[in-house]
Amino acid sequence: MKTKLFLIWIMVLCMPLSLYAYDFEVDGIYYSYDIGKTLKVNGVSGYGSISIPGTVIFNGITYSVTSIHQYAFQGCDGLTSISIPDGVESIGYCAFDDCENLTSVTIPESVTSIGGFAFNDCENLTSVTIPEGVTSIGGWAFANCI
Repeated sequence: MKTKLFLIWIMVLCMPLSLYAYDFEVDGIYYSYDIGKTLKVNGVSGYGSISIPGTVIFNGITYSVTSIHQYAFQGCDGLTSISIPDGVESIGYCAFDDCENLTSVTIPESVTSIGGFAFNDCENLTSVTIPEGVTSIGGWAFANCI
């Protein structure tokens, strides 16, 4: 009984609260404004191998991508690999939760924190290198991964 309640609690915590909450889209990637001229990645419309750019030009303004927002790619079963650009400092809570077909992730040296459940249930994730600069990894960040 406790196990079932725990699993239900985990599912509720990882529900995509910010689903479709974004400010603009460029080349199939959804972004929201952060502080100054920086952006958070909120999701993607495409599938397969995704490479997030380090900078994005929107309405003539160049923005730096600095974080992967919580729940950004949650449940993206079609996502097979992701390349995160240098300059991204954090990967949010449940950012890639339940991306069942994700096999590899490139995390740059600039990342210092990986949120809890960030890669939870990425059961085919076989290649990830955590840079030395990561100072914080949340609970269950890589739970149920190979």
